[in-house]
Amino acid sequence: MYSKLTIKIGSNVLANSSGGLNQDRVSHLVDQIAALHQSGKKIVLVSSGAVASARGLIKMDKKLDRVSQRQVLSSVGQVKLTNLYSELFAKHNIQVAQVLVTKQDFRTREHYLNMKNCVSALWENNILPIVNENDAVSVTALMFTDNDELSGMMASMMGCKGLVILSNINGIYNGHPDEPGSVVIQKISSNDEDLSKYISTTKSDFGRGGMLTKCNIAKKTALSGIDVHIANGTRDNVLLDLLQSNETLEHTHFEASEPKTAIKQWMAYSEGFAQAEVKINKGACDALYSPKAVSLLLAGVVSFNGSFKKGDLIRIKNEENQIIGIGKAAYDHKKAEEHLSDSRYKPLVHYDYLYLYPELINEPQKS
Repeated sequence: MYSKLTIKIGSNVLANSSGGLNQDRVSHLVDQIAALHQSGKKIVLVSSGAVASARGLIKMDKKLDRVSQRQVLSSVGQVKLTNLYSELFAKHNIQVAQVLVTKQDFRTREHYLNMKNCVSALWENNILPIVNENDAVSVTALMFTDNDELSGMMASMMGCKGLVILSNINGIYNGHPDEPGSVVIQKISSNDEDLSKYISTTKSDFGRGGMLTKCNIAKKTALSGIDVHIANGTRDNVLLDLLQSNETLEHTHFEASEPKTAIKQWMAYSEGFAQAEVKINKGACDALYSPKAVSLLLAGVVSFNGSFKKGDLIRIKNEENQIIGIGKAAYDHKKAEEHLSDSRYKPLVHYDYLYLYPELINEPQKS
């Protein structure tokens, strides 16, 4: 189905009721991934479960703050999780490699390409990379939303055509999963309406994200040209039935749009690295979202917030103060200010270095 794909396994798939790892389920998933690997597919496995695997092993000092507790649990749990994967894949004569990353590793194209080269080298040597966020050293302000975001970034970076996100429910429902009459939405395209009314914002006991996060990441990833499948990882043979069977598996498929360029795929996940912002008027906003390929001109700029140099990433906001995209500055802040009233001056952000966000599902407002 896909020659290259990323598989993300959520914490609630791997954890048992007491907080430890469900080793039988891990083993069953490994058997399926091994079969896909041995069929010639290049796979990136993004696995949660490090924190969950350490619960029950450690009597945590109650004086520790939440960040420190997570660092301890992830440091201990990552060893257990990786060793388990290594032992299980070894039964299939498959060598695995641990790749721990932070969001900072994606902050520049140089870092991004270095990460891509690492995974490519593993693939070339028939080694299966197992990726997770390095929670022990990640800075809270620059952490991935959760491993769903990381899996989207990995799929995009490695040129995968498919991303499978395994959760503990069958997909995105048209109501709360526990309500009578709720059914799984089988296909979602980039033109579909806002799905937030269908999705519970409750987060799991083990993971940082919920269905809202999964839906936003899935939609963004699909708009980069990657098919995204959200399926139930607790279901027997879910991966083989989804990827190799001709039968229709109940799950949600976010259909891929036309692929974006490599630079735009990187920019799609780089909002957190932009240090400055530019606010634009409605006319400029409408022009950017028109079917034509349009660059951002100074004539549409209302104001700047923060300083930037040529080549820096800048967030682009509309007059309602909503972030609508990110762009690479063609020149520095000083030059932009000098020519702000010159409607004929060259674009601040060229179309080739401009990424506009889709209309994503709105996160609930924090009180």
